[in-house]
Amino acid sequence: MGYYDKQDPFDHSKQKGNRGKYFLPGIVAFSLGVLLLVVAFPGLTGRVMPDGSERQAVEQREQLPEQPESGGTAAEIRNVSVNVTSGVTEAVDNVAEAVVGVINLQNASFWNDTEAETDEEGEAGTGSGVIYKKENGKAYVVTNYHVIEGATQVELSLIDGTRVPAEVLGEDPLTDLAVLSMEDEMVTKVADFGDSDSVRTGEPVIAIGNPLGLQFSGSVTQGIISGTDRSIPVDVNRDGTPDWHADVMQTDAAINPGNSGGALINIQGKVIGINSMKIAQSAVEGIGLAIPVNSAIPIIKDLEQYGQVKRPYFGVSIGSLSDVSSYHWQQTLKLPKDVSAGVYITGVAPGSPAASAGLQEYDVIVELDGEQVRDVIELRKHLYNEKQVGDKMEVTFYRGKEQKTATVDLTEDTTGE
Repeated sequence: MGYYDKQDPFDHSKQKGNRGKYFLPGIVAFSLGVLLLVVAFPGLTGRVMPDGSERQAVEQREQLPEQPESGGTAAEIRNVSVNVTSGVTEAVDNVAEAVVGVINLQNASFWNDTEAETDEEGEAGTGSGVIYKKENGKAYVVTNYHVIEGATQVELSLIDGTRVPAEVLGEDPLTDLAVLSMEDEMVTKVADFGDSDSVRTGEPVIAIGNPLGLQFSGSVTQGIISGTDRSIPVDVNRDGTPDWHADVMQTDAAINPGNSGGALINIQGKVIGINSMKIAQSAVEGIGLAIPVNSAIPIIKDLEQYGQVKRPYFGVSIGSLSDVSSYHWQQTLKLPKDVSAGVYITGVAPGSPAASAGLQEYDVIVELDGEQVRDVIELRKHLYNEKQVGDKMEVTFYRGKEQKTATVDLTEDTTGE
């Protein structure tokens, strides 16, 4: 009919135009959406990406560690190797096998084999020692005199616990040193001596020994040098009066009963001291003392070679002026009033260097070789540290109010002063 103007359902000319109008924006939106999904969820790329990307994602997932079925997180197990070697461990390795236990057996027999109890005050007991030399089938050990004092038999305990007999070659109560020997077939290491004169305050040091007996053998403690020049009074004969002042090093490395005779070493593994004493008071902690090795070496050599220390012989019995009442200074000794310090002679050995020089009982010595002498310790230190056998020594003394001088020819006999 001529009036019919409705859209022909088979006429697609307008539909094509409308679809083209919205098709391009749709493609852009879809692409943007896919891109956002890829960025936000990378794990979905195996499902949405064409051209083999899904296979690549699957391969990556197969390389991941399996998760436990319980839903927990799998822990990764690794073997970690840590190098614990340090300067301290290397220093200890250098010396440890050369430090031995020293066992003091008193009245030892098959029926009565007893070990004296350890005591740092000088009583015999179990202590420590340092192997310092191997020669001609023998090994030589330095320890403290008080460790082997009074022993009828001495044994050494090696690092593996083996006990071997030892012979006492020499001992010196004044310096608290002794030298032992044993067969060297089981000795694996010898300690090296360092230079104690070069030790500095604050320098790290290590003490090795057997505190509290052999059950703690080879114990190692670390500290520093607290002082390099300490003078400690020593009462050798235990009469309550100091006979000597020992020059020692101070350390805060723990030194306990049984450590005596053990090694004090520096970080290079060199022995710089022989642990000797500990101030053991309830109010004092961290004060250990060691004999400087430079002072010990001449003593060790004499003990090893002669069995005793070859010291100059003076030949007098003496006492400090400060130990008697000032009343006797003038009334008995007849001294001038300005003389208040010195050493008085209580006896002169017949035929001794002092007797040959004309010294007599009650003479009061005030100088040796021009150096003031105020007490017995100062006289001994000058005689033993400054003089040698065969030397001459000038003695200034008072006989009553008269000052005199005598020259003494020192011999090598060590039976007196």
